[in-house]
Amino acid sequence: MGHVAMALLWALPAWFVWHDRVSVVFVAIAAVVAPIPDGDKYLAMAFPDAVHHHGVTHTVIFAVAAALVAGALAAWLLTDRVDGWVRGDRFDASSMFVFATGAVLVSWLSHVFADMLSAPDISTPIEPLWPFVDGSWGIDLIWYNNPLWNVVFLAVMVLAHGVLAYSAFKVDHPYRIEKA
Repeated sequence: MGHVAMALLWALPAWFVWHDRVSVVFVAIAAVVAPIPDGDKYLAMAFPDAVHHHGVTHTVIFAVAAALVAGALAAWLLTDRVDGWVRGDRFDASSMFVFATGAVLVSWLSHVFADMLSAPDISTPIEPLWPFVDGSWGIDLIWYNNPLWNVVFLAVMVLAHGVLAYSAFKVDHPYRIEKA
């Protein structure tokens, strides 16, 4: 929950850049990608001598590489589908590549940042700037297994996105609050 909430926090500016359905796509990509860096837990089970939690998948260089690969796959597989869903001619392959790469990068980096705020004392150290800088980086600001923190943070982010989505979509109905 905490990683999804942090990705939603980092994705809030999408509502000010694109509005309506395009923002929904950006936010959805960010929310779906947020937990993926923790896939290294499963890789560590399969390859215990080569992979550890908070290892390579929790680095900036890996985040950039993963975002570029995801952007290329999205450009190849999703351009027409997303363009149809957002009801426009906004996305060609190159703009879809940039858009998806940005969404994945924002989400992945938010995950790394969240782990830097919470993981140094109860998990393996995080080295986000490896291989360029050796040594772990982190601030023991929050306990990431705190259910109250995670639930409240996620609820606040969902509410914030709901408010911004409501203001972005132009829906005509009798209960819509109009701006003065």
